[in-house]
Amino acid sequence: MDEKMELAAKLVKTHELSEQELFRLLSGRDAEISEYLRGEAQALCQKHYGKQIFIRGLIEFTNFCKNDCYYCGIRKSNRNAERYRLTEDDILSCCETGFSLGFRTFVLQGGEDPWFTDDRLCSIVSHIKRNFPNCAVTLSVGERSRESYERLFAAGADRYLLRHETATAAHYERLHPPELSLKTRMSCLRELRAVGFQTGCGFMVGSPFQTIENLVRDLLFLKEFQPHMVGIGPFLSQKNTPFREYPNGSGELTLFLLSVTRLLLPKVLLPATTALGTLMKGGREQGILHGANVVMPNLSPAGAREKYVLYDNKLHSGAEAAESLNLLKESLSRIGYEISPSRGDSLMQ
Repeated sequence: MDEKMELAAKLVKTHELSEQELFRLLSGRDAEISEYLRGEAQALCQKHYGKQIFIRGLIEFTNFCKNDCYYCGIRKSNRNAERYRLTEDDILSCCETGFSLGFRTFVLQGGEDPWFTDDRLCSIVSHIKRNFPNCAVTLSVGERSRESYERLFAAGADRYLLRHETATAAHYERLHPPELSLKTRMSCLRELRAVGFQTGCGFMVGSPFQTIENLVRDLLFLKEFQPHMVGIGPFLSQKNTPFREYPNGSGELTLFLLSVTRLLLPKVLLPATTALGTLMKGGREQGILHGANVVMPNLSPAGAREKYVLYDNKLHSGAEAAESLNLLKESLSRIGYEISPSRGDSLMQ
């Protein structure tokens, strides 16, 4: 057995590798290693979660954002973005539709929009929980204060997604304006965990200036932080950002990292992201075959979906649309999976 296969076998057996070992594994990967880890990641996911895929109803409720991240299509400097905000009634209507379709988790995702104060967000969360008491509410609304997180948790929010984007401070600085820092992002993640949220983080694959060393640090951070959820998707460029000329991230590397992440964190919730489906035909299904077990169909009103443009050519119709759940069921059935009727809570402690 050569060194690369020995490293892969060690990861499968022990669920951890050192910094140097992860670097050698990522930089020396080939088709044989990738397929071996894919099969082991898929088997490990099935060991803990069976062949059940958890669905989340994604509600993109605002594309206003106070930040100016260089990779993001809803950055505040994008004058071409057609801005919108959903009302509380709009959001509750999305939940009503989603509940009737079988969704038991609603994900409220938006830019960092100051209009949505703690009072407004808490009102929305508490009304969702009152109307749908057996459903989980996940928030993805960026960096806020500890007090804000505590209020949102008290209002009934169960989970919180906050991608760390990159665990390397110097790389973080090249992706964000000076007022944003990795130190603050990491502090928010630890506050969310301390408040009691099921906490998710994650990173982009192939973002500008990214190195294998950066990805290794991302994986080491995941192992240390032990998140309940990890969102990994390829970098996709957007025509109205400073990074519009940069190439998209690699689907092959994204799938490889999904498998490695599953093997590092056997019980984690791992989405097959819309970005992966946008980059690759059948990308969502490939993600599941590489160890993912969550998909997030879009519940947003049709008009909003076209305006929430984080990157170009984003999928929001067909099997990516919540109302086309039968298409999703069919595509999952073809690879031997089915939709779970549950909230789909993480088994991570």
